[in-house]
Amino acid sequence: MLFTWHWKRKAIDLKTGSFEYTSEECKMATEDEFTKEVCLETDMQDGEMREVEMNEQKVLLVKINGSFSAVGSKCTHYGAPLIKGALIGHRVRCPWHGACFNVKTGDIEDYPGLDSLPCFKVKVENGKVLVTANKLALENSKRVKTMTPRDPHCSSTVLILGGGPAGLVCAETLRQEGYLGKIILATKEDNLPYDRTKLSKAMNMKTESILLRPGDFFAAHDIEVWTDKEAVAVNTSKKMVKFKDGSVQQYDQLLIATGSRPNKLKCSGADLENVLLRTPDDANKIHELSSKKNVLILGSSFIGMEVAAYLSDKAASVCVVGSSKVPFQAVLGSDIGSTVMKMLEEHGVKFYMENTIKELKGQNGKVKEAILKSGTVLPVDVVLTGIGVAPESAFLSGSGIHLDSKGFIIVDKHMQTNIQGVFAAGDVASFPLPLMNSKRVSIGHWQLALAQGRSAALNMLKRKEVFNSVPFFWTSLLGKSIRYAGYGEGFTEIIMKGNPKEMKFLAFYIREENVVAVSSMNFDPAVARIAEILASGKQISKAEAQSSEEDKWLKHF
Repeated sequence: MLFTWHWKRKAIDLKTGSFEYTSEECKMATEDEFTKEVCLETDMQDGEMREVEMNEQKVLLVKINGSFSAVGSKCTHYGAPLIKGALIGHRVRCPWHGACFNVKTGDIEDYPGLDSLPCFKVKVENGKVLVTANKLALENSKRVKTMTPRDPHCSSTVLILGGGPAGLVCAETLRQEGYLGKIILATKEDNLPYDRTKLSKAMNMKTESILLRPGDFFAAHDIEVWTDKEAVAVNTSKKMVKFKDGSVQQYDQLLIATGSRPNKLKCSGADLENVLLRTPDDANKIHELSSKKNVLILGSSFIGMEVAAYLSDKAASVCVVGSSKVPFQAVLGSDIGSTVMKMLEEHGVKFYMENTIKELKGQNGKVKEAILKSGTVLPVDVVLTGIGVAPESAFLSGSGIHLDSKGFIIVDKHMQTNIQGVFAAGDVASFPLPLMNSKRVSIGHWQLALAQGRSAALNMLKRKEVFNSVPFFWTSLLGKSIRYAGYGEGFTEIIMKGNPKEMKFLAFYIREENVVAVSSMNFDPAVARIAEILASGKQISKAEAQSSEEDKWLKHF
C-alpha cells in the first residue's frame, strides 16, 4: 500500500525551459484505505487549523475560504507540531525553525527540511467533514516528491560544486521538476551531504546519523555524487571545471555552492594545535579532546556559544573569549546577550569579554596556556576558534565570474552570476534581498542556502523564479531555543515584550520606524507569524510593535 504523487510530464529542454504536464494530484491506492468523520462543517472557522486523530495518528485539518484540506501534522524538518505554527493564506509555517508547507498540496515551499507533507482526501457530505487516508500514509510523516529519472539519450549536464544544503536542494529540485540530463554533485569533503547545523549542538554524532540523504537515495534518482573532489579552476568560456586530482568536467549549467571556510587564528603561537569546527570529524575530535580538559573558545558567535553549552558538563573548564561586551550583542542586543551569558555562567562557563588572545604558549606542539590582551593568563589544553568565515571562492580567479570586495560571488535575483548559465547559492553568494529593497547581502544561514538552491535549479530550467525568502535561524543552548527572522543589521532600537531574564521574550528590531527583524524565546509562534508577514511584503510599523495588543494585529495580518 503506497501513497504516491504522480506527475505527468515530458522532457525539459534546458535551452527553452519548456515542458508539458497536467496537474499535480494527490492519489492514494485504495487498499487499506478508510474514511473517518472528523468534524461538522460548521465546527471550524475560516483560517482555522485543527488536529484530528485517525487510526491513532494525527492529521492537520485546515479550513480556508470554506474549503477543507488535510495534511501531515508534523514538520518534516525536526517533527514540530504544525498546529502550533502560523497559518497565513494557504501556507503554514513551522513554529520552531520556519519551514513552510502548502496546506492544499502538502508541498514544502520554504526551508529548512527537505521533504513535503503527506496529503489526504477531504470531502464534505451532509454537513460532515470526511477524511480518507490509509495506514502507511498516516505513519509516514514525510513525503519525497516524485523525481524524474535521467534519460540516457539526454546529453545535457548540470555540475554542482559543493555538497552542502544549496547543492543538494538544487539537485533534487532539478529531478523533481523534470530535468532529464546528467546531474553531478562534487564536494571536496569525503562525506555525503549532512546536516551541519547539528555539529555544534551534539558533537559526538556519527556521520551516518546526520546525513541529509542516504547513499542509495542518490543512486535511485540518478544523481552522481563525487566526494573528495575539490574544484581548483573554472573556465567559463569552455564550460569546464578542473579538479585538484587533475581531472576535468564539462558542464552545460553550473552551480557554485562551495560555502565558506573558517577564519584562522592569527597570533603568536597560532601554529600550536588548535581546532576549527567544520566537519563531523572536527566535531568528534573536539568531543574527544575536550573531555576533562581546559577548553578555550575564541569567539562568542552562535556556534561558539553552542559549543560552550555542549562542553559545559564535559570539559574540566570552558572559557569564552569574545570581542563584544556580551555574546550576540550585534545581532540580538545587549539584554538578550547578557541573559545568555548568565545562563552559561550558571553552568560553569567563564567569560573574558572585550578581549582576545594575544599569545598561545605550549610544549611539543600542544597548547598549554593562553595570554589574553588584558594580560590574563589561562591554562588551556584545547583551543577552539570561531572568529568568522570567508567565502570559498579563491579557485574562481581568472574565471571571469564577478566577486565583491570580500570574495563573495555576485548574483542577481535569479541567483545567476554575470556569466550566462553559471549560478551561485549559499554562503558563497552575495545576493539581493527583497526584504531589504533588494540590497545586496551575504548571509550564512542554513535555511537561505536551501532556498537558494531551489531557486537556482528553477532558473536553470528557465522558470524566471525571483529569489524571495525571509532569513530565519535558530540556536539551542542548554535546552533553551532562540528563534530569529528578518535582517536586523543596523537596527537602531529594540522593542522588548516579556523579559529576557525570565527566559520569555519577543524582541522587535527597529530601523527607520519599521520592524526589520524579530527574535524570541518561549514565545511561539510569534517569530513564525512575523516571518510570514514579512514574506508577504507587508511592513510592521514601530507603533504596531509597541502596541500592547500585538496578538490582535498579528492575527489581523
